[in-house]
Amino acid sequence: MSLGVLRGNHPARIDDKGRLKVPNSFRQIVEAQWGTELFVTSVTGEYVRVYPMGVWLEIERKLAEVPSTHPSKLRFLDRVNFFGQAVSMDRQGRVLVPQLLRESAAMLGEVSVLGLQNHLAVWNLKRLQDRLFKKEPFTDEDGRLLAEYGI
Repeated sequence: MSLGVLRGNHPARIDDKGRLKVPNSFRQIVEAQWGTELFVTSVTGEYVRVYPMGVWLEIERKLAEVPSTHPSKLRFLDRVNFFGQAVSMDRQGRVLVPQLLRESAAMLGEVSVLGLQNHLAVWNLKRLQDRLFKKEPFTDEDGRLLAEYGI
């Protein structure tokens, strides 16, 4: 069986209880490859990262190789643990986004769920549009740098 890759943008909603309904195409891949256990977190609080637990455990394994006093490791762990929570996807494919993260990432109503190969990024739609088109547009320089990798 070939492995599925999480890709594309699927609109979704955060309900009034703070749950994200994972879009079915993403849900099928996550459940088939990793199961229903997830780690929901953020580094900046600007958007939500949803990691299948198997993917998150691999990140933790790599982090264990970084010296325990490394300042970047400590900052990363402080943030992902501050915002993060281990959760299970329910039978309807819903995932609870922690309250603190819902507030900082403006998770309410319509959101965009982006597939980033092995995890999901969940954005407030307006924030994402501002980032893509105003704050961090794709530049000719980005294109040239990626061309060095044959992309």
